[in-house]
Amino acid sequence: MSTPGIRTGKPQAAEVECANLTAAPPGWPHRRDTLSQRRRGVISDCIGVRASAPRGGARAMEAPVQTEMVELVPNGKHSEGLLPVVTPTAGNQRVESPRRSCVEGEGFLQKSPSKEPHFTDFEGKTSFGMSVFNLSNAIMGSGILGLAYAMANTGIILFLFLLTAIALLSSYSIHLLLKSSGIVGIRAYEQLGYRAFGMPGKLAAALAITLQNIGAMSSYLYIIKSELPLVIRAFLNLQDHTSDWYVNGNYLVILVSVIVILPLALMRQLGYLGYSSGFSLSCMVFFLIAVIYKKFHVPCPLPPNSNTTGNVSLTEVIKEEVPLEVETEAAAFCTPSYFTLNIQTAYTIPIMAFAFVCHPEVLPIYTELKDPSKRKMQHISNLSIAVMYVMYFLAALFGYLTFYDGVESELLHTYNKVDPFDVLILCVRVAVLTAVTLTVPIVLFPVRRAIQQMLFQSQEFSWLRHTLIATSLLICINLLVIFAPTILGIFGIIGATSAPCLIFIFPAIFYFRIVPTEKEPARSTPKILALCFAVLGLLLMTMSLSFIIIDWVSGTGHHGGSH
Repeated sequence: MSTPGIRTGKPQAAEVECANLTAAPPGWPHRRDTLSQRRRGVISDCIGVRASAPRGGARAMEAPVQTEMVELVPNGKHSEGLLPVVTPTAGNQRVESPRRSCVEGEGFLQKSPSKEPHFTDFEGKTSFGMSVFNLSNAIMGSGILGLAYAMANTGIILFLFLLTAIALLSSYSIHLLLKSSGIVGIRAYEQLGYRAFGMPGKLAAALAITLQNIGAMSSYLYIIKSELPLVIRAFLNLQDHTSDWYVNGNYLVILVSVIVILPLALMRQLGYLGYSSGFSLSCMVFFLIAVIYKKFHVPCPLPPNSNTTGNVSLTEVIKEEVPLEVETEAAAFCTPSYFTLNIQTAYTIPIMAFAFVCHPEVLPIYTELKDPSKRKMQHISNLSIAVMYVMYFLAALFGYLTFYDGVESELLHTYNKVDPFDVLILCVRVAVLTAVTLTVPIVLFPVRRAIQQMLFQSQEFSWLRHTLIATSLLICINLLVIFAPTILGIFGIIGATSAPCLIFIFPAIFYFRIVPTEKEPARSTPKILALCFAVLGLLLMTMSLSFIIIDWVSGTGHHGGSH
């Protein structure tokens, strides 16, 4: 290669190679992605060659080049207006993102030419397995503790039917979200609302996400407040209630929030929480195993004022001392119901519907997925829903078959009738507390993202703002849990309004508005199904609010587990 500044009437060897490489092959419509990896590397060097070429040799370099090179600016991003112009060809169209960073662009060029561009501001690094952990942990909520109560008020067959229907509808809803985001290249729930309905749609989606997740985080911290003092009392073998700070739920929930939850909530990327998600799911698997084990070691019916240890020999002694008429009543009490309808049945249907709420977390997890695609993310969603479907059903079935109609709205409280100091149940409490504690940071992530989308959309990332938002959210939620003893009613209102919007209504109407009519007409089958899906969400919302209001007016509390 000649030194810069020497004029010559003939092109240099490197310049000739550049001209030949960038020229379109004869008979082929020129496309930048038809070049091989080797040729792309040489073309990258051509930028420096042409920049260093003298002005006098311009005529010699006027080969029929059809590619517009990308000019790099000092801030590391492509200058707008100088992006490569790609002419779509029949059957193979590409869309270039106008705001991809240079780092992401380099990662894209190193991959196969058939890869689609990633509409993210960084390269995703979260693996398939970690994404399954994150989404499964987002699905899993405190509702798993109340599903046995729901089965007692629906029957085994009706419960299985409702759980299956809700799981399938949830998977379909995620499909609508992924398809809408794939068309417009958006990986944020709120931005889908903006694309569909402008600023009102964005604010509605952000508000629904904020309310839903604040309610979920409050329920998790409420479990910590109520269960952690019992665990400490059991470890210290305290028979009487004391006023010491280490058994005061208000102090303990603040301590856990500062030491455990806040450091995890300060993670910048959600993928790093996959390790805590895996551990949290392991804790819930242990809870499921303990519930199945206790089914075969707890007598039915429970003896009055019992303090059993789940011993099989004790169960046999109790059975020998029970009179015949009591045995007849016990046989009726300990017979499972397969189909039940009562006032609590209608009240528990929304509880089951909200058991699969994970939609605000789907798009952030999609953003951080390594080599993302709609098909890959749909597989992650289906696998996560299937895993939680099996766990929900087994936990509800064996919890119900242990206590039958005597099961309480929170399954762990029912085991206090057996033995408050049972070692296995004590370990289960610790596992559940660990699971809900590690779930709070994952649920906090979309809340913080919604706040940033509403207030700080055009600003660069700031650790100070990142930390202040997480700290402020935790302070507000702790105050809500500490000073609102009747917060379950507030949870009911939040769950009956925001959750149907996030699961049913918003994905359907976003899909209807975003998908162009040229691709799917308004009267096409997919769009008609989407509208029916939105109507179903409206019906569930109306039914949920109606039964909550009836419950308040009548003064009866039917508090099942909530997500």
